[in-house]
Amino acid sequence: MTEIGSPVAQAPAPQQGGEASTFDTTTARKQWQVILRRFTRHKAALVGLVLFVVLVLFAFLGGLFWKYPYTDLGFKRYLPPSADHPFGTDRLGGDMVALIIRGTQFSLQIAIVVAVLSTVIGVVLGAVAGYLKGWVDTLISRFIDLLLVIPSLIIAAVLVRNSFVVSVAGGSGGSNWLIVALYLGLIGWLSIARVIRGMVLSLREKEFVEAARALGASTFRIVFRHILPNTVDVIIVNATLAIAQAVLLEAALSFIGLGVQSPDTSLGLMISLNKNELTLHPWLFLTPFVFIVLISLAVNFIGDGLRDAFDPRQKRVKA
Repeated sequence: MTEIGSPVAQAPAPQQGGEASTFDTTTARKQWQVILRRFTRHKAALVGLVLFVVLVLFAFLGGLFWKYPYTDLGFKRYLPPSADHPFGTDRLGGDMVALIIRGTQFSLQIAIVVAVLSTVIGVVLGAVAGYLKGWVDTLISRFIDLLLVIPSLIIAAVLVRNSFVVSVAGGSGGSNWLIVALYLGLIGWLSIARVIRGMVLSLREKEFVEAARALGASTFRIVFRHILPNTVDVIIVNATLAIAQAVLLEAALSFIGLGVQSPDTSLGLMISLNKNELTLHPWLFLTPFVFIVLISLAVNFIGDGLRDAFDPRQKRVKA
């Protein structure tokens, strides 16, 4: 038995400092503080976050400060980049800075809606299939296999085209970007659902899940409280990939005339409209292309940082 006055009993005293004090501080830190600390120590993630914030501000607030509206087509066509038009003018005489602002705004809106919708659907269906197994797993898995046989571009083209025809026939005349985003989200969950299903199949046999079942936890609590937190890193990585894929798929739809429609624009639509200008007027193609690359890099850097920060296998924050 250890005596009260022994050195061992006095070791945890706050005034001693050293390793005991450091250990107490680390273990007492709340989970959100640990996540924030890990994220802020990821330099690439911080760069990505700053870049993404700048792009968002540029897209949603840039139009308030830029001197030319995106609807102004009164400039000389094909002007090269200059002080008055930093990104030049396009084939219709529009200022490319104003058009890039507008295009980035719609591309970000579409990408975010697609990422959120596809991630939620994929995670829920994948988790349900992996945990319940049986006929539920068979039904969801065969439905995913059926949809994977058909190229996603064809599915999106058919859905978007029918919705666009209906909106035009009804005299709506409004923007169709949300229709494009919703349908891209509805077909973008297949890959993440298969990944989550595989992880849940493995995690459902772990000891902590068996313990939760023994304590009488409900299926909902086991899946969403105990299993899915252990897949956060995979979910985040797939969500960030969904953003880049959404921008590219929207560009493909724009190429065949079923993406964002005029007078609205998007980065993908601008690339499609200027694909033949690369040799004669390269700024018309390269400028929206660079912005797509910047969006993808920024989101991927953020995803890497969040994946490392949320990783439940990391128990301590490195000093």
